Amino acid sequence: MYQSVETFILDIPTIRPHKLPMTTMQVQTLVLVKITAADGTVGWGEATTIGGLGYGEESPESIKTNIDTYFAPLVLTSKAKNIAQLRKLINQSINGNRFAKCAVQTALLDIWAKQLNLPLSEVLGGRLRDSVPVLWVLASGDTDKDIAEAKAMIEKKRHNIFKLKIGAKSVKEDVAHVIAIKKALGDSASIRVDVNRAWSELECIDGIAKLQDGGIDLIEQPCAINQIDTLTRLTKRFDVAIMADEVLTGPDSAYKLAKCHAADVFAVKIEQSGGLLEACEVANIARLAGIDVYGGTMLEGAVGTIASAHVFSTFESLPYATELFAPLLLTKEILTTPLVYSDFELQVPKDAGLGIEIDETKVKELTRK
Repeated sequence: MYQSVETFILDIPTIRPHKLPMTTMQVQTLVLVKITAADGTVGWGEATTIGGLGYGEESPESIKTNIDTYFAPLVLTSKAKNIAQLRKLINQSINGNRFAKCAVQTALLDIWAKQLNLPLSEVLGGRLRDSVPVLWVLASGDTDKDIAEAKAMIEKKRHNIFKLKIGAKSVKEDVAHVIAIKKALGDSASIRVDVNRAWSELECIDGIAKLQDGGIDLIEQPCAINQIDTLTRLTKRFDVAIMADEVLTGPDSAYKLAKCHAADVFAVKIEQSGGLLEACEVANIARLAGIDVYGGTMLEGAVGTIASAHVFSTFESLPYATELFAPLLLTKEILTTPLVYSDFELQVPKDAGLGIEIDETKVKELTRK
């Protein structure tokens, strides 16, 4: 059914330093997967991490090596009659590797949707919206610069929801930074924070109380991944919404978190979930448990971002919007026609498959030698 599987590592500079608790990004590294079916139909997928191994267990280098060494032979020799059978074979044969699995699955779904002449969202159950709201992450680390950047985004009608990455400094410094930005923007913007699992429980109690009083709308992953009991206590203690992120690693973890209502909101990410189909399962578990969802990102480029948008377009509600801004953070374009951002939202393509066209000349130019 498939004639080739190719992988490419691309290093693309960012428009400005992007400061996170675990690293400061000046370059984003994408892993692109190109699968060609027997009939010549081409599908694309993407696996992108943050800071190499600074964020998770997979790096761009390991993703490429594992796809080339383990995934490709399975795909090329499989006698599976459909994606469901091939997905089952991959999961039975390869442990872990959620990001790599997502990239391969995305390319396979892109092919399938193209062969059916349907947008990918329709293959995933059908879109409920043609665009998704998108926030912007303020991560210069400088309060005045962040305020100016946010005001410029509001003026352009590109973003009016902002998230701040905190946790690298003291709780006092981080809270002061966030509150100053909220005061400067007032009711013209929604402000959220991502603590990136940096605070102890006592720091969480102190910091979240002050952020709640300061009008902050959402607190993302304030404590460590393994501290589910702490996350549960914080969710019950505060009125401000607490969101689970890194602790979510697919449907199994979503079910465990939902059972004890450990969070008010789930950050659904296609790569952390292990694939687009798994991300839909995470969202369904959240819906059944009465937990809100948020469209998360691993700061993917255009391929992973639009794949996520197709998934998020099928969700019954997106009360906390999405974080699909990352292509705007990159200095180089790999599509023949860029993604469309307007009126604070990202448009979901209506063409078959992912609905995008890769500029393979640009991919070749940016591929790591």
